[in-house]
Amino acid sequence: QRRWLEFLKDYDFKLSYHPGKANVVADALSRKSLHMSSLMARELNLIEEFRDLSLVCEVTPRSVRLGMLKLTNPFLEEVKECQKRDKKLMEKLELIGEGKEVDFGVDENGVLRYRGRVCVPDVPELKKMILEEGHRSELSIHPGVTKMYHDLKKMFWWPGMKKQIFEFVYA
Repeated sequence: QRRWLEFLKDYDFKLSYHPGKANVVADALSRKSLHMSSLMARELNLIEEFRDLSLVCEVTPRSVRLGMLKLTNPFLEEVKECQKRDKKLMEKLELIGEGKEVDFGVDENGVLRYRGRVCVPDVPELKKMILEEGHRSELSIHPGVTKMYHDLKKMFWWPGMKKQIFEFVYA
């Protein structure tokens, strides 16, 4: 405070005290910033909710873009049937039943999942369909390996997935 007094002593000015109730301009300005901060907090909450819904959420300074790769029931049914014929995935299912596997689980539709992602059985046609859809998706717009991997790994898992995506993109 002394430094300010020392600095201001050469200026000709008058300090006036205005009680908070009388200083409506300052009060209005502070209310506006509180309102803006609550809007910003709400925007962040909405963005998090969209991410929780597995929506692809891209935030830019001027907009928020949302999109979703959607799994339909016929697709999940096909995956589930193919999972039953995949020996390695059936071994995981047995370990789940014995309580020895924590990363894998079965969802309400009976689909085997790894950390919440659909376990894709070792069926080349099925993997090819997923890779093609992920590559031509409007959200991905012909992505490179990294973007495509990050988009697909939100929903799918299989051993060697990243390598297969690399081979698919550069084929």
